[in-house]
Amino acid sequence: MRPGRVLTAAALLLAGSFPAASQQASVAIADGAGCTPKIVPARLNYTLKDQDDRKVKLSDFKGKVIVLNFWATWCGPCKVEIPAFVELQKAYEAQGVQFVGVSVDDTAAKLRPYIAEHSMNYPVLQGKSNEGLLDAYGPLAAVPTTYLIKRDGNVCKRHSGEVSKDVLERELAALIH
Repeated sequence: MRPGRVLTAAALLLAGSFPAASQQASVAIADGAGCTPKIVPARLNYTLKDQDDRKVKLSDFKGKVIVLNFWATWCGPCKVEIPAFVELQKAYEAQGVQFVGVSVDDTAAKLRPYIAEHSMNYPVLQGKSNEGLLDAYGPLAAVPTTYLIKRDGNVCKRHSGEVSKDVLERELAALIH
């Protein structure tokens, strides 16, 4: 990852790049569990490699509710989120929810043991070699940063920092109905 790719929340707030963060360190594009009224297409025209160096197209997930999570193995809050993501992927997969993790800085060799250790049951992709994707979804205020993308391919919400299981589950429930 190039220096400066993940910026501090304070720098972004000063630059006016996104609304002020809530007390829960989440930045929602809209109030409550609803999505933003503004149509913001998700950038799904990227192909990344997974932990086995196989190519995965983000556009292949269109039609599902996508939880796109930018994270890093060294990130404490990221590690806290993973068990909830694993549980929610299992609980909501049949309703068309797809979690996708994008590691912002690790190679496949470092990802494989981490994925196994944390029993990650969703695709984990390498973002390190795809600066275009990081630019399309950034600048990232912090890792983790999580986007909720509706079935139509439009962004519903963005959370900067750790998002709780309860918040995410409420938002997913609203999107799958």
